[in-house]
Amino acid sequence: MNIIKQYPAHKTMDGDGVNITRLADFRRGHFDPFLMLDELKSDDQADYIGGFPPHPHRGIETFSYILKGGMEHKDQLGNIKAIQAGDVQWMSTGSGVIHSEMPLADSHTGLHGFQIWLNMPASEKMRPARYQDTTSTPIPEHTNSTGAQIRALAGEWLFAGQSLAGPIEELAGSAAIADISIEANGSAELALKQPFVGIYLYSGELVAQGKRYSAQQLLLLDSSKAVNLVTSNEGAGMLVLAGTPIKEDIVHMGPFVMNSEAEIRQAIDDYQSGRFGEIPPV
Repeated sequence: MNIIKQYPAHKTMDGDGVNITRLADFRRGHFDPFLMLDELKSDDQADYIGGFPPHPHRGIETFSYILKGGMEHKDQLGNIKAIQAGDVQWMSTGSGVIHSEMPLADSHTGLHGFQIWLNMPASEKMRPARYQDTTSTPIPEHTNSTGAQIRALAGEWLFAGQSLAGPIEELAGSAAIADISIEANGSAELALKQPFVGIYLYSGELVAQGKRYSAQQLLLLDSSKAVNLVTSNEGAGMLVLAGTPIKEDIVHMGPFVMNSEAEIRQAIDDYQSGRFGEIPPV
């Protein structure tokens, strides 16, 4: 595994006082087609109880994955879903959504999850929004003989001779996302065809090129070479992100990601004028 660069995640706050760990790049395109990865991990309810009250998006896709606890999702399309441990949720926001994500009542013992933003190509940014989740769909899993398991969350994967198709199939940038857990001193090999390949370690350690890499960082890999994952005696949990760069101009302001300042101004005007709609009352 050839690691080109490593990017540490940083502590920050979002929503109504929610403490998160974030990786983001809205300028240099180092993660293209990915824009941001947020990790929410805490056993202290005070870190996340405020949740994410109603807010808009335009021009991006949001991909959420829960490992522990859960969030209730509501949007102006009428979707009301409890996204719980093991579930994935995808919103291709297109021309606009308003949604909220609030901790479920049974999340009082802790919450651990991720939200990933992907950029949408200019040709897709103003199409109608799309929504999908896996609350009633099993996520394909496969275990190899060297102590590793994959959960194919989105896109196509080849793992230990097994082809797996994640339930989310239409991510922007032909992206694919998987959760891989490896036991202590275990290993796994991946064959990936996308130009961008990154690994976000959320627990344990990986060993590569004579070095140990710890959690809460993104490792950018040379996608032309085989991805060989080897753990220390701590084992590891990681999200593997793969995709094809969109290579378009990005103008970012808060929840909006477009291609020009004029499009950002239009998004703000549309939202303030009520053109995004509103979440229906229950």
